[in-house]
Amino acid sequence: MKSHFELEDALFIGFCATLLVVLKSMLRLKLGLSGHSMFLMTFFYLLCYGAVGRVGCITACGLLAGIVAMMLSIGKGGPLILLKFGLPAVAMDLTLLMIAGVFKLRWQCVIVALIGCLAWASKGWVENMLAGMTHQIALTKFALNFLQGGVFAIGAALIVPTVLRRLQSHDLLQDHHKQYK
Repeated sequence: MKSHFELEDALFIGFCATLLVVLKSMLRLKLGLSGHSMFLMTFFYLLCYGAVGRVGCITACGLLAGIVAMMLSIGKGGPLILLKFGLPAVAMDLTLLMIAGVFKLRWQCVIVALIGCLAWASKGWVENMLAGMTHQIALTKFALNFLQGGVFAIGAALIVPTVLRRLQSHDLLQDHHKQYK
């Protein structure tokens, strides 16, 4: 297995990152629920990993999405937007290093999505603590964010294997993705 990305891998990573940022900015939904952004992040990060098949592609996608969001001034937080996209991506890639091949695809997607959601909620917890929130309130807000974000992340994670199988059935994935049949 090659350790570097091929041109089509890099193009797909860029496509996922750009589409994530564009859809996120177009669908500025005010649902009143924290965590709905985890749906798009989880979906595109796991789709990127499923299509490229190399550890590190999720991190590349997340950091690239953060850079694109910063360049387009999407969201709030300035340069911290890079952490919003990058931290869950790094956590997901590290999780894949530990559990790659251990679980079936659907369970692997769910576990990776929940770890990404945990990293996403942890970023909010650190921000709240730095803002001077009490420990109890910050921890309660963290738990609520993780619960709400986890619902969206699991929803996206359950969709990804089906999308990957559809891509495989139309011969849109490379040969090293035979496991989706």
